[in-house]
Amino acid sequence: MKKSPVICLILFVMFGLKVKAQEKPALKLIATTPLPGFDGDLMHFGVDLKGKRLFLAAEAHKTVEVFDLETGKRIKSIPGFARPRSLEYVMDSNNFIVADGPTQDMGTVELVSGKDYRILKTIKLHRGVNYAVFNPVNKYYYVASGGDEGGANTHFLNIIDTKTFEHVGDITLPGSNTGGMAVDHAGKKLYANLSGTKEVGVVDLDTRQLIARWPVPGAENQSSMALDEPNHRLFIATRKPPKFFVFDTNTGKVVTSLPCSGLNGDMWFDVGRKRIYLTGTETATVLEQRDADHYEHIAEVPTGYRAKTSVFVPKLNRLYVAVSGEGKEDAQLAVQIYIVQSR
Repeated sequence: MKKSPVICLILFVMFGLKVKAQEKPALKLIATTPLPGFDGDLMHFGVDLKGKRLFLAAEAHKTVEVFDLETGKRIKSIPGFARPRSLEYVMDSNNFIVADGPTQDMGTVELVSGKDYRILKTIKLHRGVNYAVFNPVNKYYYVASGGDEGGANTHFLNIIDTKTFEHVGDITLPGSNTGGMAVDHAGKKLYANLSGTKEVGVVDLDTRQLIARWPVPGAENQSSMALDEPNHRLFIATRKPPKFFVFDTNTGKVVTSLPCSGLNGDMWFDVGRKRIYLTGTETATVLEQRDADHYEHIAEVPTGYRAKTSVFVPKLNRLYVAVSGEGKEDAQLAVQIYIVQSR
């Protein structure tokens, strides 16, 4: 007996829904560590793979929090900071470096023992310490500081030698501040979101000079960045409007763009799965790279309020996300752990 076209359509739709329901979510929440008594924003993470530790800069709480990398359990709270914002664990010395600021008159960078969590040394910098990035080739830590939100013409990348923990130089950049940064694998070029001028800046790290400025079309307040070097692509995200951009690093031109999560703060490129994870308020955007010029939005994963801070650990297939609370009285701050899953 022949089935009517209507019945066939119903069966087709039901089969499609069943298949879709069986697909694995791109990110699966497996653990949540509440942070009672915390408020304000949680800033950036640091990772100690060997010691199985996760570090988090709790800006308003004026501490660095230490978690078990596998379970997410909080194991230590380190006081003594002004407003910690960025940090980097240095495996060679079992120490970590905290970019601390801003305060009214200056910023600082602290060297902290990874053994007993004592602050070993402090370097004074310009006010407005914010984002930072580590160069694993020359072991330098580049810390953005100086400038003001009120429209300064220039600001700085302070160069910290992590082997000696000395301030060894500065790079002057245009505009009032820098958002996310990335260093190429050769350790020769640094890409910086020049939020104050609505551009991406390219810095030659040998000469310490800005060698290129790429305009970001129709958007501002760039906040995160990731590199795909084999395909000569640079990914950035903006907040006004929330948008994901792909730049060709050979030409400095935008290849494509897509909408993304609002108030985004961190972005990660999953090389094995050809995915981009971009965390913002309420959701994490998951994009898939079809080829160097084509990208598809595959998921918007619910996270939490101002959950803009994250770190992706490829060896564990995990994305760690910090749920913040700036501007919300009843905010419930927490650290979430997501397993990354293939479809």
